Amino acid sequence: MRPDTLMLWMSSGKPITSVAIAQMWERGKLDLEDPVARHIPEFGQYGKERVTIRQVLTHTGGFPSAVLNWSVDPWDKLVAELCAAPLQWTPGAKMAYHVASGWYALAEIVRRIDGRPYSSYVREEIFQPLGMSDTWIGTPPQRHAEYAAADRIAPMHFATGQMKPVPHPFPMWGDSADALAVCRPGGSAHGPIHDLGRFYEAMLAGGAGILRPQTIEAISARHLTGMRDETFGYPLDRGLGVVVDSKRYCRASSWFGNRCSPRTWGHAGYFSSVGFLDPEHKVVVALVFNGMIESQEGRHDTRMLSTLDAVYEDLSID
Repeated sequence: MRPDTLMLWMSSGKPITSVAIAQMWERGKLDLEDPVARHIPEFGQYGKERVTIRQVLTHTGGFPSAVLNWSVDPWDKLVAELCAAPLQWTPGAKMAYHVASGWYALAEIVRRIDGRPYSSYVREEIFQPLGMSDTWIGTPPQRHAEYAAADRIAPMHFATGQMKPVPHPFPMWGDSADALAVCRPGGSAHGPIHDLGRFYEAMLAGGAGILRPQTIEAISARHLTGMRDETFGYPLDRGLGVVVDSKRYCRASSWFGNRCSPRTWGHAGYFSSVGFLDPEHKVVVALVFNGMIESQEGRHDTRMLSTLDAVYEDLSID
């Protein structure tokens, strides 16, 4: 592991899709109250006709299980499955983390409006302007070969604490060309973790030319407060595609540690990572572990919270 090692960010990359949608919003290409079906007509069937972009961003769209969380199927096949899936509850009635389905919908909206593949759009409109030169959502084979030759790709490991960590058995979380080539807007971003920090530094700086400050305020405002997430089983305050500090509810909802300000926002990745911006303290944190602790005993929460609290302690922030 080196500072330039490419890591899988998992869901810590979700705010990238939020920013892509926000760019479309700024440019007048969509409205947050638009039905998804206005931009993806075939989505508007089986009860999903009135699902809005805002509801997708706040995980209240009502179709969390429309597609598999991590699929290697072609993009067009996944979109077709998404469109053919039935609505699971009335949009807006409750919140449940749409691990993958909502993010395919949002990314497909960007693709249909802009015309470029989603992987190209985020590369050209977000990563390159911010100097995130080694970050990809769908890494081209040639670039993978270059990174692999330089030993710059770390596979995700499975860590139980009872054995020597081994590469995670799920191949799509490994370091192969096939694994990195997967373009999944909700979880397949790969890059050095300092690039995720650079993303949040740009947000702290007012958008750094890719978003307006007012739009960042809109993304990070509390659009849902105290609503129980049916997937996680505890409340989370949600912005537009991001989580806003929710530590007042319970330990599990303390995604950004115990010392962050109430205005902190960002996203965590499955048992392995987190990225966030604390605007009150002007702190950006991007953190990734190369071993997942997939357990219900809170071992991952313990290491994450202790690490984040140590960051604030070292910065003398109470």
